[in-house]
Amino acid sequence: MTSPDPLETRELTRRGWFDWAARGLGATALLQLLCDPAQATNTGDAIPHFPAKASRAIHICLVGGLSHLDSFDYKPELKRFHGKSLETDEQVDLFFGKMGLLRKEDWAFHPRGESGLMVSEMFPHIARCADELTVIRSMHSASANHTPALFLANSGFEFNGFPSMGSWISYGLGSENDSLPTYVVMNDARGAPNTGASTWSSAFLPSSNQGVVLGAAERPVRDLFPAFADRRAGDQAVLDFIQQVNRQALDADPDNRFMQSRMKSYELAARMQLAVPEVARIDGESAATMAEYGIDNPVTTDMARRCLLGRRLLQRGVRFVQLFSGGPVAGNPRSSWDAHENVKQNHTVEAARIDQPVAALLKDLKQRGMLEDTLVLFTTEFGRTPFAQSAATEVGPGRDHNRYGFSCWMAGAGLRPGTTYGSTDELGWKAVEHPVAWHDLHATILHLFGIDHTRLTHYHNGIQRRLTNVHGHVLRDILA
Repeated sequence: MTSPDPLETRELTRRGWFDWAARGLGATALLQLLCDPAQATNTGDAIPHFPAKASRAIHICLVGGLSHLDSFDYKPELKRFHGKSLETDEQVDLFFGKMGLLRKEDWAFHPRGESGLMVSEMFPHIARCADELTVIRSMHSASANHTPALFLANSGFEFNGFPSMGSWISYGLGSENDSLPTYVVMNDARGAPNTGASTWSSAFLPSSNQGVVLGAAERPVRDLFPAFADRRAGDQAVLDFIQQVNRQALDADPDNRFMQSRMKSYELAARMQLAVPEVARIDGESAATMAEYGIDNPVTTDMARRCLLGRRLLQRGVRFVQLFSGGPVAGNPRSSWDAHENVKQNHTVEAARIDQPVAALLKDLKQRGMLEDTLVLFTTEFGRTPFAQSAATEVGPGRDHNRYGFSCWMAGAGLRPGTTYGSTDELGWKAVEHPVAWHDLHATILHLFGIDHTRLTHYHNGIQRRLTNVHGHVLRDILA
């Protein structure tokens, strides 16, 4: 028989195999393969456009807004102005609409490594890797609100409905392993960011380029194996029968792309049953490696497992791995970097969860020779203000959102290590030297992958869309 078109037969789509595909392994296979093969190409430009420095990336995304003033952007003038009011008649975008008194940093800064890069005591482990970091101290954003700012940082637009950076890289370069997803996402154990799956969406790009969420536990994909081992023979017989019927349908209609994708999804699911358990078996790592990441420490175990699993995925050809630090921004205490109430208290907790694992990841990649062609990204949607939040008569312990100036860092493939780029003003409020917008950073990341950001496009709703919209300049001064 001929399989009906799923777009015309909603009943089949809803009650049939989509119901299966909505669960566990089926969902992962579906996201990778249920797309129109005719659309699963870029504009036709030969990619990479020029020799690439990076072949893969791992992105640590801090949700809530890391305080650059307390981590990577040392501002000694804040000590002198501590407790004073910032005189300005300028209209500024503040989350709570009030400007408090200026306040100094909560952690001491020290020059690190041979480069002398200034990093605070908030990140003692990452500080030891200072000579590998390329710190951008002049980031700025178009929004001071979490949701649009996080969308902008990940997709280049302040709204949902646009492909994420990982999806664009997957779309442009494709997969190096047909048994694993091209783009993998691992959320904080406390929950996903407020923006949810839209953060790693492929939007109008083929669905095979969407981020696939894996867990960091022993079974990172639900329903990886049958619930009862003695059902394996019966299940195999059912699958063999389904494949036989599918092949008969395909023989009757060789151009049925839906049937082709359906068959391929089962084949990917079968391959993943072998590939996923192998890559998730981190107990095969040496005791020294496990200790370096902090696997056995209850404070670091979540990020440690995800960083180590991320390295193993990169080794096996996964193109882009994204790790979120921090879950939903609401709550008390907050499970994110949104330090409105108390920076010292909040950032002490959050930094302790990720500092050792991220530093171990950098060292591990370098020791294995992988850092040469692996790009490590460490970003946050915006920074925090140099003044206390809404505290006009006393110096409060919290900081407001700051979209005007903040820091992020990169490491690895094609970058000048142990350097800084750009700067904020003397108080760390606004980017003043070489301001960097998200489109500039995205253009630079694509450049490191050998992609001209103006040529990686997809036609959608009458517009040739791209990650950088109509903006973006490559930061050539940070390139090796």
